[in-house]
Amino acid sequence: MNLLRKAVKQHFGGAILFLLVFVGLALGLRLTLTLISATQVDWSLALAASYVWGALFDVATALLAGLPIVILLLLTPRSLFRYRPGRIAAHAVALFCIALLVFEFVAEIVFWDEFSNRFNFIAVDYLVYTTEVIRNIVESYPIGWIFAGIFLASALVYWAALSTGLVRLWHEAPAGTRKGRFLFAGGWVASAALLSAVLSVERLPHFDDNYNRELAQNGLWSLFAAFWNNELDYERFYKTLPLDEAFAVIREELAGDGSQFVSDKPEHDTLRYVSNAGVEQHPNIIQITVESLSDKFLHEEYEGKSLTPFLRELESKSLVFDNFYATGTRTTRGMEALTLSLPPTPGRSLVKRPENANLFTLGSVLATRDYDSVFLYGGYGYFDNMNAYFQNNGYRIVDRGSVQDSDVTFANAWGACDEDLFRWTLREADQSAATGKPFHMFIMTTSNHRPYTFPEGRIDLPSKVSGRAGTVRYTDFAIGEFIKEASTREWFKNTVFVIVADHCASVAGKTTLPIDRYKIPLIIYAPGGQVAPGHVTRLASQVDFAPTLLGLLHWSYASRFFGMDASKEDGDQRALLGNYQKLALFEPGTLDVLLPLGAHEAYNYDNQDNSQTPRTTESASDEEKRNETIAYYQTACYMYKYGLYRPVTLDQEQELSQQILELKTQFAQK
Repeated sequence: MNLLRKAVKQHFGGAILFLLVFVGLALGLRLTLTLISATQVDWSLALAASYVWGALFDVATALLAGLPIVILLLLTPRSLFRYRPGRIAAHAVALFCIALLVFEFVAEIVFWDEFSNRFNFIAVDYLVYTTEVIRNIVESYPIGWIFAGIFLASALVYWAALSTGLVRLWHEAPAGTRKGRFLFAGGWVASAALLSAVLSVERLPHFDDNYNRELAQNGLWSLFAAFWNNELDYERFYKTLPLDEAFAVIREELAGDGSQFVSDKPEHDTLRYVSNAGVEQHPNIIQITVESLSDKFLHEEYEGKSLTPFLRELESKSLVFDNFYATGTRTTRGMEALTLSLPPTPGRSLVKRPENANLFTLGSVLATRDYDSVFLYGGYGYFDNMNAYFQNNGYRIVDRGSVQDSDVTFANAWGACDEDLFRWTLREADQSAATGKPFHMFIMTTSNHRPYTFPEGRIDLPSKVSGRAGTVRYTDFAIGEFIKEASTREWFKNTVFVIVADHCASVAGKTTLPIDRYKIPLIIYAPGGQVAPGHVTRLASQVDFAPTLLGLLHWSYASRFFGMDASKEDGDQRALLGNYQKLALFEPGTLDVLLPLGAHEAYNYDNQDNSQTPRTTESASDEEKRNETIAYYQTACYMYKYGLYRPVTLDQEQELSQQILELKTQFAQK
């Protein structure tokens, strides 16, 4: 204690106090998060390593966060604290800083409860879209009690500092020499700079348990790292192949489903012609993209009743994909894959990036057949840049901001309830059908999301208190009512209905990429018989949705899609998936993962117990798998970066078709 008193009794005692409180609260937070996830954490020596690394990140973050205090004290004359107003101001600043730290403590607990992660890109997004996020927090948590608790905890921490006399000692401390003050400030800055240069989340050692890896981090550090690295340059951070080789590998992969490239030359493009037998069909397409609909929800019960009775019944009349996976963990990732059929590039989804207009999408292919494409969303579509993305890629927009207030019967922080959204959809479908054009509706629901509220009395579960189970059941009910109402329309039997999820409800797990937490449903229901009912057991992911749908409708078309028709027997079985930094190729029995700084991980995967075992030796086939993984992501990033992933017009498609026909004729003559 005497040593502590001596350290504080100087001009920069306030900065030292801040450092001590910051590190102390950070340790307390780490202990709290450990206890919250006690059944998931690896309690071996790995946990000790998590705490050692965590302490380093805590100190580095405290030094960086304390820089404004050090600079303020360097510029503030010591005489200021001899007067009552100066001391009051110092107390106010100190209490405010402690309150901010306690607030961050509570915010991380809330974030961990939702995502089982330290702050990441999701938290960055939440800081950008404050209206929806604040409303969601207010509707989900007893915010008044939480802020009262924050104020009380801050006061107790400050009272502890006052009771030890540390604050008084700091106020009474001598000013010291000018040289000494500059040396202290310089040492603080140098220490912060050194730790910032050395420490990086990417340099953390490998942890078998992802919870331990998250505990080894500091939330504020992770938040700013996520903000700084919102887009990772693939060529700089990941393993690469020579560009010609990468495109040669990906072209061979994509040709596996029978599609044909015009040239065998190593062109830096995925443009090819997809041929499908049969008469091309042009039904209406209504795609219901359900918020957080994990595959497990279709097989779970709540209080002895199915969570999804309507969808379970609909499966018997539909083509069901039993081994289908999301490509990412956010709504925008699902939108990206379902529309673009492009692997998840590192960093933010393309939906939220610049230069994301006029891309090759399912909508651009449908436009060659004169489809009317509409994006429908129950919330305000400026969130996550959704409106701009869809509008700049040929979709009309219908969201909460474009309808009358009377069109909203119930809403929460994220948007109008699903029944309202489906009512808007019916109206748009009626109007499109009246024009004689086929239509394509991309619907994005919002109800299955915290705060888990929905109109009371619609199902046999109460709003909010029934949690996720209630919103899943409500969404299932709303979809059932929508299809029941649609069945009364003339356009019903000329419509294909798609039910798919944007991502799973939870992606937290012991492993870096818990495969079972990416599994989602894909159900294609065609009341007019355009798509026969049945089951597809082949492994596929959201990037395969667009080519699969078009294949089922017997379309022949020019494609740049990275996905393949999963309904065909030929072609590789694989799923592309990842998170913000980890890019994976999942094939039956294996998982290959690319990480920043050129790192690579390879696992054997057991589908029975969802276990991942690191592959310790590498064979020729392992190297081939790694090159396939690199080729998928490297070429996708290259095509986006250099503006090559562009739509193909009907004239260009016909020209490509003619070139393919000429090649076939030449081959037959030979």
